[in-house]
Amino acid sequence: MKLFLRFQILTLVIFLAVSALAQQPAPTLTPDQALQKYRDSKAATLRDDFGELGRYRAANAALRPPAPGESRVVFFGNSITDLWHLDEYFPGKPYINRGISGQTTPQMLIRFRQDVIDLHPKVVVILTGTNDIAGNTGPMLLEDTEANFASMAELAGANNIRVVFSSLLPVHNYTPRSQSLFAGRPPEKILELNRWLKNYVTAHPDCLYLDYFTAMVDDKGLLKRDLADDGLHPNLAGYKIMTPLAEAAIEKALGPR
Repeated sequence: MKLFLRFQILTLVIFLAVSALAQQPAPTLTPDQALQKYRDSKAATLRDDFGELGRYRAANAALRPPAPGESRVVFFGNSITDLWHLDEYFPGKPYINRGISGQTTPQMLIRFRQDVIDLHPKVVVILTGTNDIAGNTGPMLLEDTEANFASMAELAGANNIRVVFSSLLPVHNYTPRSQSLFAGRPPEKILELNRWLKNYVTAHPDCLYLDYFTAMVDDKGLLKRDLADDGLHPNLAGYKIMTPLAEAAIEKALGPR
């Protein structure tokens, strides 16, 4: 009986110890550690399919050509596009989402033909660059990102696709969840890429500039606190601001040149 009682006590002690460990908060990762954890999680994908062409291959094959008179638009980007439920925000519109979370411009350039050109849209709305700054697929110079933007615009132009370049969104560090995402995306680099995009569009009249940044930035130069819980990805309120801005840019792009 005593042996059984001791066994029960020992079992209870082990259970309580395990429960206490399980309730301990996960250690906070530094920005560099968080980035490395992300890269490690994507290592196999980036090795076997760097551009992630497999993501939309089946969907593209199943997609019918545009109907006569259809003004098809492709939204092309990273997680901010990937998470955007276009059918809910643009009901009834022939808009196609080809965003992939975490992607950088070199990855998007690889899949530009498959996920944009071959879908025969009239307009492509490009929103990217923030993950280049963060170094998701390795360190990048801003001029490399700019060169990739220019290459996408030239490919689109050669295929009679109007380009809408979206500004990079601001970021904030107002919440615990936002700290590491903010640390990897210095606001001054976001501003520099946005300036480049504006200047590129000015020099290339067939492109348009879609300015999300001005509508979403606060008086400190950061993303408004209520527009993204993690400091980067828009929430419902964020997408509600972006939707009419995107629609206006698309209508302008579809108009006479």
